[in-house]
Amino acid sequence: MIKVISTRNENNEVSISQAIINGLADDGGLYVPLINDEKIELDKILDYSYKEIANTILSKLLVDFSLEEIKECTDKAYDDKWDDKSIAPIKEYSKGYICELWHGPTSAFKDIALTILPHLMSKAYEKENKSNRILILTATSGDTGKAALAGFKDVNNINIIVFYPNEGVSDTQKRQMCTSLGDNVEVIAVEGNFDDCQKMVKDASVNKNIINFNKNISLSSANSINIGRLIPQIVYYFSSYIQLVKMNKINLYDKVNFSVPTGNFGNILAGYLAKELGLPINKLICASNSNHILTDFFTSGRYSLDRDFYTTISPSMDILISSNLERLLFLLSDSKTVNELMTSLANNKEYIVPKEMLDKMQESFLATWCDEENCKKTIKDFYEKENILIDPHTAVALKASEEFYDQNIPCITLSTASPYKFANDVLSCISDNIPSNSLEAIKALYNITSISIPNNLLEIYDMPIRFKEIINKEDGIKTITKKMEAMNV
Repeated sequence: MIKVISTRNENNEVSISQAIINGLADDGGLYVPLINDEKIELDKILDYSYKEIANTILSKLLVDFSLEEIKECTDKAYDDKWDDKSIAPIKEYSKGYICELWHGPTSAFKDIALTILPHLMSKAYEKENKSNRILILTATSGDTGKAALAGFKDVNNINIIVFYPNEGVSDTQKRQMCTSLGDNVEVIAVEGNFDDCQKMVKDASVNKNIINFNKNISLSSANSINIGRLIPQIVYYFSSYIQLVKMNKINLYDKVNFSVPTGNFGNILAGYLAKELGLPINKLICASNSNHILTDFFTSGRYSLDRDFYTTISPSMDILISSNLERLLFLLSDSKTVNELMTSLANNKEYIVPKEMLDKMQESFLATWCDEENCKKTIKDFYEKENILIDPHTAVALKASEEFYDQNIPCITLSTASPYKFANDVLSCISDNIPSNSLEAIKALYNITSISIPNNLLEIYDMPIRFKEIINKEDGIKTITKKMEAMNV
């Protein structure tokens, strides 16, 4: 039986429904599933569709959901919103494979989890006999915001506020969020970076004044700090592996590597959980951009915030505090160790893990990083040599897969967003004529490549901007309190 406990206290055990509703644990920790000896039998899912694989994995982990309830959720999530029936198709190139995770309604991999999370949360809400409203506070470095807004639009009993760094997302990402529809959604820009937005959400979730302010409103999150967002991401690891078997590229039970563009560590942590569930993963390659705090950590065991912060063309990875890393630390140690490390990070801006923990991490993870020049070169090379157009985050991961290339172990690179979400930057890698207007850049990129533009990205340019509020990072708690007051009117 899967147990769900907090990373800060092994005795803080809750049901999976409670964990999904709460988002963050009341002790400030993150809920984590203890998988133990549970395994997915690969031979039994060999002929399954993506949705059927999802049903199998989710029914194993969401133990207080019936199979019928899970099927209802996956039916609603993985329907005709997707422009590819396989949900996460595999594309082969000369040295490996790319799993495209961006064929959903907002053209980003966050859709995989955020199309199903609202349905899981609604079911959990019923199970826990809740009568109050849920306010979802979400920090985004770009893609999570729109995916969450789309997923939770007009869901009963739930409001959502998304906070994003005012100067830290692409023009298309900003327009996607600020044109969002729904009477229960709100978007606020923050003068700061993603870490500031994430701190605001975490602080609010454990702020006693906010928690006690209105007992009729419960706070939750749609970030990957929510276990209901993390668990569905495990599915595409299994799905991509099964696709390679069915393509006769590997034999069942052969090992593979995954190269993952990594910021908040949720995407790659899902891969670690997939390995725990029995997927034959050799190494998970943690690919970072110029903000390579994770590369340094997996190399040395030292996690230090005393470093420069860079704004890059892969903004979803412009993160210094990778929240989901805490879950990995817990899985490799215990809550006492995690509390000591998190206290050191808060007080000293760094922590150092024991050598035995670093050795354990290095058994499963490799890490490297890619600067801006090499990121742009990778975009150019893949288009010219492979006829594949990629976004900057995918480019970082593909550069990492090349660094650790092993002809005996296939590597699957996770492609996390449509290149059209970053049209200006992608276009600049393959052309000298760059329009300043994002819509014109999208059209110019299409005229050069003839690669289809996702309809959802074109539609936003005909929609009015609904949300224009900008706050200072110091005003987060005050703003959240004010929004809760308005909900209670």
